[in-house]
Amino acid sequence: MSDGASRPGLRIATYNVHGCFGLDGRYAPDRIAKVVNEIAPDVIGLQEVDNRRPWHEGFHQFDFLRHRIGMSAIPGASIVEERGEYGNVLLTRLPVIAVTRLNLSVPEREPRGAIDVVLKADFGLIRVISTHLGLKPAERRLQIERLLAAVESPAPAADPILATLLIGDFNEWLPRDFRLRDLTERFSAGFTRPTWPAHMPLLSLDRIYVHPAPRVARLQVHTGEPASRASDHLPLSVDMTW
Repeated sequence: MSDGASRPGLRIATYNVHGCFGLDGRYAPDRIAKVVNEIAPDVIGLQEVDNRRPWHEGFHQFDFLRHRIGMSAIPGASIVEERGEYGNVLLTRLPVIAVTRLNLSVPEREPRGAIDVVLKADFGLIRVISTHLGLKPAERRLQIERLLAAVESPAPAADPILATLLIGDFNEWLPRDFRLRDLTERFSAGFTRPTWPAHMPLLSLDRIYVHPAPRVARLQVHTGEPASRASDHLPLSVDMTW
């Protein structure tokens, strides 16, 4: 259940769920759902949602998480094969106006993508792009260029977009890496804290970029049980309004 009535604006979050395998080696999608429900986001981007078999034949993570969390779910699989799909999912409590899926794949690397959605908030339309970038530096550079090109293109909506957000697991290890410079120049605010590894977070892999800068913002990394064991990442969220 959301605590939206007790806070201003929106709670935006990002969470790499690691295929619902915890640091204790246990496969527990119900634990991931519990973490997300504790966060109570208005919008959350999930990475590494895995519907593939034969690990758990007949079990569909996407459907399970969608029903257990009780939010509208937009799939954005980057890998589609006979045994299932794998990739991004965006969950939202807001009405969905438009959906575009971006291909960020680089040859000879794991396929990557992003979900680009327009949502209707109380104050107007917002655009949220949720992604999971690659492991190689050169790969991420190309993917960031494609994301920025998408951000500069018109959103598929009749009314003006009041805020644009780029969220996800960026896989950048260094806080001042030059590959992030273009993002910090394009977006007027960026939020991150160490989220990996979950049991002792040292690296800020997960990020939330926003333009224009929110008028009020509260940044939180969700720790404790079960978040500290449910995945190899901790969830990152920001409460914001404009």
